[in-house]
Amino acid sequence: MRKLVLFLTIMFMTMSYGQETKQIPQINVNGEGKVKVAPDQVCISATVETKGNNAKDVKKQNDEKMDAVLKFIKKMNLPTADFKTKQVALNPQYDYEKKKTSYNATQTVEIVLKDLSKYDELMEGLVQQGINRIDRVSFESSKLTSLQSEARKLAMKDAKAKAEDYVSVLGQKVGKAYVISDNSQIYHPQPMYAAMKSMEADNAGASNETLAIGEIEITANVSVSFILD
Repeated sequence: MRKLVLFLTIMFMTMSYGQETKQIPQINVNGEGKVKVAPDQVCISATVETKGNNAKDVKKQNDEKMDAVLKFIKKMNLPTADFKTKQVALNPQYDYEKKKTSYNATQTVEIVLKDLSKYDELMEGLVQQGINRIDRVSFESSKLTSLQSEARKLAMKDAKAKAEDYVSVLGQKVGKAYVISDNSQIYHPQPMYAAMKSMEADNAGASNETLAIGEIEITANVSVSFILD
């Protein structure tokens, strides 16, 4: 009886091993889908930074400048949901050579501007009211989710078309997808902040376009393994 059990066990293990090592006929391909769209909003991260030797004075100066910035943003009639304070900091900085401590205060506001025609006016006003550091300018689309979905579908169609091209000469057909790996990327145009109109141009009454927004490119990349029928 023990010999029979041992024989059946070995037989079962052999069958299982054979099933595990059986290769499934398949083809591995990459697919890419791209969607380009003009941005309809811009996200701006701007900071007021002040420095000095007295922590209380540095913070007071920083608060006053940020107060002026926020009042200006409200005058631009931006919805309150479209701007918020992102970061506030007051840090001591010790100079080992002079053996003195100075202080650095920063406040960052993040703004979402949905009317791009107001971009120049907003940026100029921010600088005039005390913003001295532009950390980020990112042009975006409010329809990003649907655009990503469209790019993914195009990538899958591209992958299947490639697979069908390869196997068409072999008399085989592309079956179900066996493994799908997704690696999508989004490109946000981020123009250099050389967007402010020059004093000379203003004095001359010239009207200059200050930046080229470009397009957002949403790219979906997939790797797909199709079973061959």
